[in-house]
Amino acid sequence: MDSTAFDARFVAETGLAAQIADLVEPALAALNFRLVRVTISGRDGMTVQVMAERANGTITVEDCAAISRRLSPLLDAHDPLPGRYRLEVSSPGIDRPLVRPSDFRDWTGHAAKIEMQHAIAGRKRFTGVIEGVQGGKINLLERDGGRSMELELAGIAEARLVLTDDLIRETLRRAKRQSAAGAAAEDAAE
Repeated sequence: MDSTAFDARFVAETGLAAQIADLVEPALAALNFRLVRVTISGRDGMTVQVMAERANGTITVEDCAAISRRLSPLLDAHDPLPGRYRLEVSSPGIDRPLVRPSDFRDWTGHAAKIEMQHAIAGRKRFTGVIEGVQGGKINLLERDGGRSMELELAGIAEARLVLTDDLIRETLRRAKRQSAAGAAAEDAAE
């Protein structure tokens, strides 16, 4: 497997979500998916959400179903959760979390909200356009004041894309390219 395609997540879960992430990440990798995030909520009793994607950022409804079929018995066997829960496997969505250096590279030029673990000049939250990532740092052109900030990836608590018209257009363009590439691959296989 290409190490750049599966670069390490710098944002990690804590507590019970971290235990579940440790369980499911190898199973996802065996299916050629990568873990984006695990969250646990009190919705519908208790819900465990596993966000996953292929290295190229895609995932289909059929992929989610296949992942769910693989993860359900694994979670049942290890029983990390007290009581009943609902497993939800999903894509990261358009305003996706940014959890790997490659996420910032892939979405350079788009707006992101970033919350740091510790305050920088009295602030933890930054919003701006991703200018690039290099050497463990991202460059973010802030919306407020237009300053270019350099933020350490290791210091990020949470980051996600901001839903904008440009992001929606780019996501649709990428989906169309992936669909065309998939159709070409199917034609070549026949």
